[in-house]
Amino acid sequence: MIHKTWESNETIKKIKCIHNDAEKFVVEDVLTPGKIYEVKNESGEFYFIIDDSGRMGGFYKHYFEEEK
Repeated sequence: MIHKTWESNETIKKIKCIHNDAEKFVVEDVLTPGKIYEVKNESGEFYFIIDDSGRMGGFYKHYFEEEK
């Protein structure tokens, strides 16, 4: 049950939201372009972050760019 501890996991890296334009999903309410988010977990297609609602969410990587 790894999903129960993700919020307290160590940050893997930081990413910057570059857009919140989605065709299928409503992400404009939980992602802010230009904001930096901390990645708590990652898969091949998704970043798992604490979004603007304060909850853990999984988002496609194309919404973000990695911070250096």
